[in-house]
Amino acid sequence: MLIFDGHNDVLTELSRVGGRAAAPGYLTGLPGQMDLPRAQAGGFGGGFFALWSRSDGFTDFSTLGAEYDVPLPDPVPDAQAWEMIRAQADTLVALEELGALRICTSTTQIARARADGVLSAILHLEGAEGIGPDFYELEELYALGLRSLGPVWSRPNVFGHGVPFRYPSGPDIGPGLTERGRGLIARCEELGILVDLSHLNLAGFRDVAAISKRPLVATHSNAHAVVPHARNLTDEQLRIMADSGGLAGLNFESTFVRPDGRPDDDIPPAFLLAQLDHLIDRLGEEGVGLGSDFDGCTPPKWLNSVDKLPALVQVMEQHGYPPARIERICWGNWMRVLSEVWRETRP
Repeated sequence: MLIFDGHNDVLTELSRVGGRAAAPGYLTGLPGQMDLPRAQAGGFGGGFFALWSRSDGFTDFSTLGAEYDVPLPDPVPDAQAWEMIRAQADTLVALEELGALRICTSTTQIARARADGVLSAILHLEGAEGIGPDFYELEELYALGLRSLGPVWSRPNVFGHGVPFRYPSGPDIGPGLTERGRGLIARCEELGILVDLSHLNLAGFRDVAAISKRPLVATHSNAHAVVPHARNLTDEQLRIMADSGGLAGLNFESTFVRPDGRPDDDIPPAFLLAQLDHLIDRLGEEGVGLGSDFDGCTPPKWLNSVDKLPALVQVMEQHGYPPARIERICWGNWMRVLSEVWRETRP
């Protein structure tokens, strides 16, 4: 069972240890949750590789109380953000040059990479800091292969407002997209870039839904009805996504799957299955995928690196999911929604 995944932060992890110069380490082994040997061992066939302008001084989640509202880092200045984003894009290009993966801009290319036994990578931007008002930088990234973008990470920026790391809480926090943010979404719509809703607050989510004529996608988000964390999607949001033919990718992060919202990797399979069951109930069997957040999360101990993905497949089998449903969650649903978002096929 090959797996296509909605989100990883391996490029951020590589940026901590040398960026492009550290790319060869991806082929032999890295200290994080993901590298090529473990990806191949775990049946990881491809996914979204995120560019992110990281913030320093983020709160240590292990110190959180039963209820929390994590202070968000300050916005990253555009010039600094662009330097980090562009460097991470160069690292992904280096990985392609080394033969570790293939940057893909269509499902046909993804299928060809799968047939060739090569990992497929979608270039994704998580938080659009660094994109100027004329969107020149967006065009540059598009030329490199960018086909997915989240306008915000959790911190606010010139495009809109994200949801904080707050528990318990809903996503109805603050105003929606700015005028510049609406312009960014409109340009992504023209270019055929997937707009990721994962970190947007409720008002911003509604703004995107009003602008976009494509399926609505949250690449790495869970269900708020199961775990009331601000980062999780309410049933209203899931209904809007379902009406658009959209998809949500199951995030493995402990604070999003544990009912108590704790940053604790003691997570039984039942917690992830409860999320999958609810997402399937609200989005339908064709509206759920995986969005691990590897190298950017605290996953369950039994699922704490990419080579352990077969354990999740086994858990779904033991839960009674039929093989066709598991295949859709692991691969087929992502291909369906990407084909529609990129207008390769009409829904």
